[in-house]
Amino acid sequence: MNIFYGTGVAMVTPFQADGQVDYEGLKNLIEHLIDGGVQYLVSLGTTGESATLNADERKQVWAFTAKVVNKRVPLVAGIGGNNTHEVVEQVKEFNTEGYDAILSSSPHYNKPTQEGIYQHYKAIAQAAPLPIILYNVPSRTGSTIAAETTVRLARDFKNIIAIKEASGNFDLFNQLMRDKPEEFMVISGDDPVTLPMMALGAVGVISVIGNALPKPLSAMVQLLLNNDYKQAQKIHSSLIEFTRLMFVQGNPAGAKNALKHLGVCGETLRLPLVPVSSGIAEAIKKETQKLA
Repeated sequence: MNIFYGTGVAMVTPFQADGQVDYEGLKNLIEHLIDGGVQYLVSLGTTGESATLNADERKQVWAFTAKVVNKRVPLVAGIGGNNTHEVVEQVKEFNTEGYDAILSSSPHYNKPTQEGIYQHYKAIAQAAPLPIILYNVPSRTGSTIAAETTVRLARDFKNIIAIKEASGNFDLFNQLMRDKPEEFMVISGDDPVTLPMMALGAVGVISVIGNALPKPLSAMVQLLLNNDYKQAQKIHSSLIEFTRLMFVQGNPAGAKNALKHLGVCGETLRLPLVPVSSGIAEAIKKETQKLA
């Protein structure tokens, strides 16, 4: 599954001013990312505001995305939640045409034990028509997938092929890299630490900042895959302030503001998310113009 080596982007979902999905903006974004050299795309992850789309909207976005991409790059669908039965049913019903894997975050809010997390993913793995990428993001879910649990899942289910790791916990990274099966992939889920994670053996990133700046990010990740850390460090350093601005008032508000400045799509979000402040917007504009 080395189609997931390199740069993946967790795409935003553009909305029109009235809050409806902006399919023209989504098409523009897809072309922007493919032209920018990314290896694969993730549709309706957390960055895609999937929590505020209803079931019909999600199906329409997935189908539209697959149609526009037209198999030019691999596609991943974000399907997760804190009701295991509901997630399993969504996975069973998912139209896999054009898609290569499912990204599924660990259950939020419930705060399950490690055994609960294991059983949740076991149920998904047994039902899934596509390979599964786990997603560990404790800042959003309220619980962590321990390294031991990830390794256990990777060994027990061959269709669990990778984890998007966004815990920021390097003790966990170290243990995971040491103990995981050789073919199991660790993917950075946190833009600021992609470089050090790849130094430990991660195979790439599923990025937020890549929505706006796919070219420099893809170039950095490719350099890292080629073990050219000196040149990669230069790009990493140039992106530090932009990356900070992308998250300072929440994701995907920062990314959507940058995309607005680039003319790719608007910055409308669905409540409870709101656009960045005017001061942050001005700072994002300056960094975007400098780096794009």
